[in-house]
Order: sequence, then C-alpha cells, then structure tokens
Amino acid sequence: MSSEALVVPAAPENTPPCRPLRLGVLASGSGSNFAALAAAIAAGELAAQIQVLIYNNPNAFVAERAKQWQIPSVLLNHRHYPDRESLDAAIVETLKAHAVEWVVMAGWMRIVTPVLLNAYPQRVINLHPSLLPSFRGLHAVEQALAAGVKITGCTVHLVAEEVDSGPILVQAAVPVFPDDTPATLHARIQVQEHRILKQAIAMIAAQQGHRD
Repeated sequence: MSSEALVVPAAPENTPPCRPLRLGVLASGSGSNFAALAAAIAAGELAAQIQVLIYNNPNAFVAERAKQWQIPSVLLNHRHYPDRESLDAAIVETLKAHAVEWVVMAGWMRIVTPVLLNAYPQRVINLHPSLLPSFRGLHAVEQALAAGVKITGCTVHLVAEEVDSGPILVQAAVPVFPDDTPATLHARIQVQEHRILKQAIAMIAAQQGHRD
C-alpha cells in the first residue's frame, strides 16, 4: 500500500480559511502525538488550536510537553474517581470549560463511556496503532508481531462505545520486518501516527469550516 495514496488533497487556493477547530486532547503517557499536533498547529499547517490537555497519570511526560507549548493542562487522576462514568463527567466538565469542540484521544489509556460520547456525539477521535479492525485493544504492536503479519499500521477513527470499533477516518500501512521488536515496529508506526493524525484534523477542520 502506498502511503502517498493516503495523503489528503490540498484545498483549492481560493478556498476561504477555516475557523480554527477548538481541540481538547486526552493523553496518558509521553505525548509524542500531542507534541506533533501542537507543532503542526504552531507551523500554520492546521486550522486548529489545542484548548486544553487532559492527562490521567501524574508523572506523564505529556504534561511537560504542554508546558513547553504553553497549552493549559489539567490532571484528572483516574484513581481518584469511583468509576469510569465519574471520570468522564469530570472530563466533560473540563472540556466544556475550555470551549472544546472536538476531542482527540492521543494515547489515552482509558476506556471511555457514553458520558463523554453523548456530550460530544461523533466528535471524539482516537489514534490506534494497528490497521483496524485488526488488533484492537491494548498491546496492538505486540499482537501484530505475535500474529506474524507482514503489514500493520495505524488508524484514526471516530470513537464508539465498543473499544476500537468506530468509523475509520484515515489509515496508514507500515511493513513488519523479520527482525522487528515491539520497540522498532512501534517507532515506525509512530511516524505514521503523527502524519495521519494531522490529516484527520485537517479533514475535520475543512468540513467544520464548510458548515460554519
């Protein structure tokens, strides 16, 4: 599969600029995809702005990345909530307080509930390190290696209540080499994750601009 075939066509030159899409990002770990998105926005590549980062692990490096980009961040430690619905209610409250329109799950390692999905219907996207519907859930890279596939990849999709099951927006294929380890394969997948996340946001921003 050629990665070039997945590139979103450039908008015509006479297309009016889109109003910046107001994003809320959910992340649990190092935040490389968050940083790639912030860099693309700062470079003027996307008609979007990150209103807030929400993270759930106190030591997650993504919080430091948010500080570097001067983006507001809020820690909502899932351990302090009795159930997923209570956490999602706090997430929704935080997103609304920051006027978020679309929610981006970029390495968010929590299962979301209808509390969040109903607050942002068809406006929550997730980045997953496999070519869905293959290898859903945790450890997708390890699943691909264990299955012996020759091609895997990554997917941006709309989030549904069933894990990793919503409509697919963008995918990119990544070859699996005989000597790959989880670390080496994940590193190559991550390069494509950065690319397709930007493509998905560009598509959404363009559609949003056309509706406004």
